[in-house]
Amino acid sequence: MLAAASFPLVRRVCAGGAVLAALLGPAQAQVQTLAAEIVSATRLPQPPEQTAESVRVLDRAQLAATPAVTIDGVLRGVPAFSLFRRTDSFSANPTAQGVSLRGLGPSGASRSLVLLDGLPLNDPFGGWVAWTRVPRANLERVEVVPGGGATAWGNAALGGVVQLLTHHANGREGNGSVTYGSNATRTIELTHAEPLGTGMLEFSGRDFTTDGYPLVAPERRGPVDLPAWSRHHWFALGWRQPIAPGINWSTGVQSYAEQRGNGTPYQRNSSRATTATMVLTGTPVGKFGWTVSAYAQDQTFASTFGSINATRTSETPASDQFAVPATALGAQATGRWSMAGGGRTTAGLDTRAVRGETRERYTLVNGVFTRLRVAGGSQQSSGVFTLHEQPLGKGWLATLGGRIDEAADTRGHRRESDLVTGTASRDDRYAERDEHSFNPSGGLVWKPAPGWRLRAHVQRAFRQPTLNELYRPFRAGANVTEANPALAAERALSREIGVEWSARQVPGPTAFAFNAAVFTNDLRDAVGNVTVARGPGNFPLFGPLAAGAVGRQRLNLDRIRTQGLELSARWQPSRETTLTVDALWNDAAVRAAPVAPTLVGKQLAQVPRRSAAASLSTHLPWGILLHGRVRALDRQFEDDENLLRLGAVMTADAGLTRAFGSHLEAFLNVENATAARIETGRSADGVVNVASPRQIWWGLRGRW
Repeated sequence: MLAAASFPLVRRVCAGGAVLAALLGPAQAQVQTLAAEIVSATRLPQPPEQTAESVRVLDRAQLAATPAVTIDGVLRGVPAFSLFRRTDSFSANPTAQGVSLRGLGPSGASRSLVLLDGLPLNDPFGGWVAWTRVPRANLERVEVVPGGGATAWGNAALGGVVQLLTHHANGREGNGSVTYGSNATRTIELTHAEPLGTGMLEFSGRDFTTDGYPLVAPERRGPVDLPAWSRHHWFALGWRQPIAPGINWSTGVQSYAEQRGNGTPYQRNSSRATTATMVLTGTPVGKFGWTVSAYAQDQTFASTFGSINATRTSETPASDQFAVPATALGAQATGRWSMAGGGRTTAGLDTRAVRGETRERYTLVNGVFTRLRVAGGSQQSSGVFTLHEQPLGKGWLATLGGRIDEAADTRGHRRESDLVTGTASRDDRYAERDEHSFNPSGGLVWKPAPGWRLRAHVQRAFRQPTLNELYRPFRAGANVTEANPALAAERALSREIGVEWSARQVPGPTAFAFNAAVFTNDLRDAVGNVTVARGPGNFPLFGPLAAGAVGRQRLNLDRIRTQGLELSARWQPSRETTLTVDALWNDAAVRAAPVAPTLVGKQLAQVPRRSAAASLSTHLPWGILLHGRVRALDRQFEDDENLLRLGAVMTADAGLTRAFGSHLEAFLNVENATAARIETGRSADGVVNVASPRQIWWGLRGRW
């Protein structure tokens, strides 16, 4: 399964790495600066050199220096990481804040699992990610595992795992930041840890607001188009304490609220969430270590949608999604055993129960909504897994794992009724469904010579469709997308072969590093929004569609394949200067779709074929740190039929930081410095949405 024949590029990649090493001769290198241990591939700490999966780690210094307003904006510097659309959480509607790793998952549902200290950030109802809940000032590091981690994490990790890990203080300390910039963007964030007896009290909070910018391109912008403003705040409180020798207990709660304007007078949304967690950790005693955790999430979401006339001079309300309540309860337990001969076994179990529904008013008559829709249900997912690492000899390490998952959809319902009389025009109750899945994985790491590491990894994974995909239809302008309660679970087979070369100067800084990975992902029963009707006309599934409007339904496409090549190089000519270059070639296309045969061969919507990023960090005179970043994205398509093209783009960001002593620093950042036009959406009538123009902001960061 991992033979070179499965990867036609692998021979060229390995040969290219060997040639590069020969040309560089005595240059010293390290693939990238990694944390001492990573946790996202197997749930428990693991040396990065033992992982067969690709792992990219951004440390605290990189996260602070990167000139991006949002944390998801920072992560876009990793080509394997992309958002559903080309705009980040600064202006994106929450339902469009989906995550895609290596092109596997370009939708709001996010086929990748995003975690904050082990807690899922993916929305329980729709799968999108609330990036604004992440504590930026106190973030220790981010781990990105594209195409891996599904054995340990199960449902929702089909495309990979992104984990954000916060800093936990060992004594009294704190940090904070204040920023102000373009579009009246301003934020204040702080965190503080205070020892109390044998425990540690931690609290943190943020308040953010921006006036935003218009989302529609200038040539089509009209009086109805307004800046997409947003504001949010959150507060978190935590407690950590040892309760027995080698056993630590922690608990925490976060309260979060956000409001957004979506670019017109009527369209806006709001979110509220409360999350509570509890974790017990047993530090390794002898040969065994473990962790047990539980969490509860309670949240609600509301959003309004409007229809804009052709001249963009007026707006008509289309629907009022006035409440989307959702709850999630989850728990997990993981243990690790170290064995004679260097072997280690990790095993665990996890469970999650979700319940949610959408409540919305629609069909406007004489300025009043006349219809009510209530749709939703419950989901349960549970799994058990084991992973075993075993040295096979000098320089060889093998990993074998397996996971058994069970998922169920229950209480599915969709009721539509007249708001005045209460008469139901639709009252559907859907039968309970069960899914069972066995998903094995395997990996091999070989270190044939000092500085060289070759690795191979394969895994199977699955994803349960979200409640949003199963039960909620929606309208965007004149276009209608229907839900589908009969959607099957998605299943993927991911394979990867990588080569890394590094050498280290002793003593001295890293001089050069190089790695490459060839990957392929076969996704079966992929959930897609498939065009099945075009207006004008009256269609049984969609009702009346105007001229130029389309009707889409969520359907399972038999087979999608993403395959490509990922390259990364790092050059550190001195302790003061680091240059990193990353590139991704990605072919993501529909390979089989009997329900929509015209889509076969089409590229996946929202996935560029090529993307690249380069970043430079260097120290200038007067104690100034310069961090610059350039990103390039190939053209991509807005729609499943590849009729609406979004142009290629190159953007540049830059930041300057100046420290004043050891506790205070000032910074000045510019995002999209060249004011490049970044197309994020295109409709059939030619209206183009754009991402953020040039933004400049400055501020202070302090530590105590």
